[in-house]
Amino acid sequence: MVILQKRVPGLTEDTLDRFVTRAKRGTGLRGSVTVLVTTSRELRRLNQRFRGKDTPTDVLSFPPAHLAAKGFAGDVAISADIAAQNARRLGHSPAEEIKILALHGVLHLSGYDHETDSGTMARREEGLRKQLGLPLGLIERNSTSKILNRGVRRERPRSSRRDASSSSASRRRAQ
Repeated sequence: MVILQKRVPGLTEDTLDRFVTRAKRGTGLRGSVTVLVTTSRELRRLNQRFRGKDTPTDVLSFPPAHLAAKGFAGDVAISADIAAQNARRLGHSPAEEIKILALHGVLHLSGYDHETDSGTMARREEGLRKQLGLPLGLIERNSTSKILNRGVRRERPRSSRRDASSSSASRRRAQ
């Protein structure tokens, strides 16, 4: 299910839902995924509540509180505001950026963790991005940015894991 709380030019709930289905198929993820496209303010609130970080972020992934949640794979929340900023900066559409962020979230729900997996998630994201016809992926551009900036501090640090699976189990249950 897709909920567009904030509209994105060129993107409908049906279009994003079909994309998420393809992304799930590509990752082998089973179960339903709910994707919320909302404001940076809402992502900041969620980031504070579930990760203790009082800053907006582009995407958060929430695996089910109970591993035995039958038929449910998790939730993904995406900031339409940050997606639009990224799209302008990177020269592609906000709709494509939302899809890149949705793919990133689905990979986290599938068990990938770019903070600890020595590049496994990055390689998987790159392959799926190409297969799904998307521009440069989230992990790829962060890696490229680090190389290009050579240690220059970014305005919005991305060094911490943005998905909620790093939160304590009690925080996940607070959904």
